[in-house]
Amino acid sequence: MTRRARSNAVPKPMLPVYEKIVGLTDEVCAKHLNSEYRDLARAMTRVLCGKRPSPLSSGQPRTWACGIVYVLGRINFLGDKSMSPSMTTADLCAAFGVGESTVHAKARAIEETLGTRPLDPQWTLPSLAEKNPLMWFAEVNGLLVDLRRMPREVQEIAFAKRLIPYIPADRKDRP
Repeated sequence: MTRRARSNAVPKPMLPVYEKIVGLTDEVCAKHLNSEYRDLARAMTRVLCGKRPSPLSSGQPRTWACGIVYVLGRINFLGDKSMSPSMTTADLCAAFGVGESTVHAKARAIEETLGTRPLDPQWTLPSLAEKNPLMWFAEVNGLLVDLRRMPREVQEIAFAKRLIPYIPADRKDRP
C-alpha cells in the first residue's frame, strides 16, 4: 500500500462510524448542496476518524455529520446568500434533524481537533480556490507574495510542493 493510500484509509474500528456519517452527509449534500461539499465532508470525516482518539467514536452520527458540514460551511461562507449554494444554520440543522446548540458543540470540537479557521486552504471548496487569498500567499525570500502574480517558474515549484492548487495560466475556464 502506498503512503498516500494509507493516509486516506479509515482505521478498521472506525469504518462503521465513517460509513454512517458519510451516508448522512452524502444525502444532505445531494439534496441541498453540491458534490464539492460532499467530497470535502467525506475527506473531513476520514481525517477525524484517523485521529487518536477520534472525537467521532462517541455521540450520534447525525450530530457529527451536521457538525462536519457546518464547519465546512463556515469555512466556505455557506450562510452567505450571495454564494451558491447557500443555506442558513437553521436549515442545515433541520436537514440533519438536529438542534443548533448541538451542532455548535460538535463544530467546536471539530474545529479544535483539526485546527480549522475561516478560509482554511485545506477545506476550501475547489470552486472558491481562486477567491481564497490564503491559498495563494506564501513567503518567498522573507516576503509575503501572491503566487498568482509570480513568474511561472515559481508557480511550478509551488505547485510541485502542493502550495497552490493549480498553475493559474493553465486553468481551462479562463477567458
